[in-house]
Amino acid sequence: MKADEMWKVSTGQGVKVAVIDSGVNSDTSSLKGQVLADEVPATVAYGATHDYTGHGTTMAELIAGTGSGDGLKGIAPGAKIVPFRIVANSLKDKAEIAKTASSAKAIRAAADTDVKILSMSFGSPGEDPEEAAAIKYAHSKGKLMFASVGNDAETKNLIGYPAAYPYVIGVAASDKSGKVGKFSEYGNYVDLAAPGLDIPTWCDETFRSYCDGVGTSVATAIASASAALVWSAHPKWTANQVLASLIDTAGRDWAKNDPSTYLGYGLIRPRKVLEQRNFNPGPADTDPLARENATGVTDAAGKAPSASTPTSPQPTKATAGGKTSAAASTSDTSDNITMWVALGAAAAVLVIGGGAFAVLRSRRATRPHT
Repeated sequence: MKADEMWKVSTGQGVKVAVIDSGVNSDTSSLKGQVLADEVPATVAYGATHDYTGHGTTMAELIAGTGSGDGLKGIAPGAKIVPFRIVANSLKDKAEIAKTASSAKAIRAAADTDVKILSMSFGSPGEDPEEAAAIKYAHSKGKLMFASVGNDAETKNLIGYPAAYPYVIGVAASDKSGKVGKFSEYGNYVDLAAPGLDIPTWCDETFRSYCDGVGTSVATAIASASAALVWSAHPKWTANQVLASLIDTAGRDWAKNDPSTYLGYGLIRPRKVLEQRNFNPGPADTDPLARENATGVTDAAGKAPSASTPTSPQPTKATAGGKTSAAASTSDTSDNITMWVALGAAAAVLVIGGGAFAVLRSRRATRPHT
């Protein structure tokens, strides 16, 4: 991503990012002075800086880590993190669960702060009315929201929420050569892709060492940081304009009006926005994903799939013009953390993950979407 070149223009200074995750440990060397725990609303503040898996801290470092003490240096080291801890399967203590916020409450609370970006490296294959309402509320507040699309493409490839909700940018994952991770879930709710393979992540909640990380969670953090770089350089832009600039400059070898099922509008490249001082992001009030947000998640016939009968089609190797694409990545199919939440009466998986970036793609209009 040529971060050194980008940092000559922007480091993300002045932009706050809400990391909605397993909590953020503000005491790691890379995050000292970067976490604004006192800005978390009191109603959802419990345990915000007590990360019970290590996942949320990794996401925060990938966004705004300074690199101090041999820690991770994030894509936007000048940005600040506002941490939100949510309930997940790794949290076993009943008292802790009772005090920790749900994803819906955290999203709504984040929307009432001055954060500009919500980074949500989690997901569930089920809709939650309260979560959907919170997303809609955050959108009304002008927030830019990124979420991981999930890591189970090789098995169930279930629809991932909140990535599939309107107004949320679903992020897929790729390796450094541009190949999509074969674990990276796909469908018409994939909007952008970012690096998500061979990325250092904290091994666990002890914070003793880093491990090799993979998953769409990692990609989501990098996408969120990329948006922070752009918004810092153009503080008067709206969320629509920041997103439009990232879509316009995304790396792709297909028509912009023909987004990929696997990579959406392409690989995020904030440098291409930053190097153009007079970049035109389009109208402030025009939603660059208006078509997707109006249509919602659909299958190949244009119908909303049944949540009770999910399917798991496997990606083909053929692209929209009959060309053969590059093979998908052979990396591990998930990252280290799988979180569970209860949505309604049923238990649903809340995945905290990262991903890769491949030439494997197909036209949305000709692929089934689950």
